[in-house]
Amino acid sequence: MSIVRLEKVGFTRDKKRLLNDISWSIQKDQHWAILGLNGAGKTLLLQIICGYLWPSDGTVEVLGQTFGKSSIPDLQRRIGWISTALQYRIRGNETAEKIVLSGKFASIGIYQKYTDSELNRAKGILAQVGGEHLIGKKYDVLSQGERQLILIARGLMTEPELLILDEPCNGLDLFAREKLLKQIEGIAQSTVSPTIVYVTHHTEEILPCFENLLLLKDGQITAKGQRENLFTEEILTNFYSESIQLLPLKKDRFAVYPK
Repeated sequence: MSIVRLEKVGFTRDKKRLLNDISWSIQKDQHWAILGLNGAGKTLLLQIICGYLWPSDGTVEVLGQTFGKSSIPDLQRRIGWISTALQYRIRGNETAEKIVLSGKFASIGIYQKYTDSELNRAKGILAQVGGEHLIGKKYDVLSQGERQLILIARGLMTEPELLILDEPCNGLDLFAREKLLKQIEGIAQSTVSPTIVYVTHHTEEILPCFENLLLLKDGQITAKGQRENLFTEEILTNFYSESIQLLPLKKDRFAVYPK
């Protein structure tokens, strides 16, 4: 079963074509990175995959469910979507474990009854992703990186089959970024990891665990396939429409700079 299958998907808003002819599939046990500059259409593509936007044309199938023939709310409960936009909706006096627990109910804040075992499970997930020291701390005293880690744990609370990380390192300093990336790598390498899609416009964030790469530009796919085959100066120069140099970093990571 494909985790995601898109065939000739397009999206038009106000007579402007924002996504065009998107054909792409993700198989089980694959982790993908999506690379694109601001305005490339990355977030639009994610919103379609998660069922928050409907494509103008084409076929969308996610976790075996074809759009137009399935319950979108049921599907959304099987997907974890982590975005910095969610941070601004969380109350500052909420504790870390309660925020993680709220993922079970797909709500901002908790308005339902919950059991001690459910709360303990939230604490356990937070500990598994490297946030045990955050248990009991209120959201408004946490750093940006700690807040992102809590949102990732929240997304894992429902045991999603697909986890989407939408530019999770935005706003982080160098050290907080590297710490969060290390924690994401640990999740990806776990034997119970969901399929992960990592979205960024920085090549140096694309970890070796993301063996597959999709290049998105101006609402269209310019290349897709194995990461090692696409990280070349020729392909990336064509992608950015600018001369670039590709500099190797540690552990098979690369940074791109203008020449």
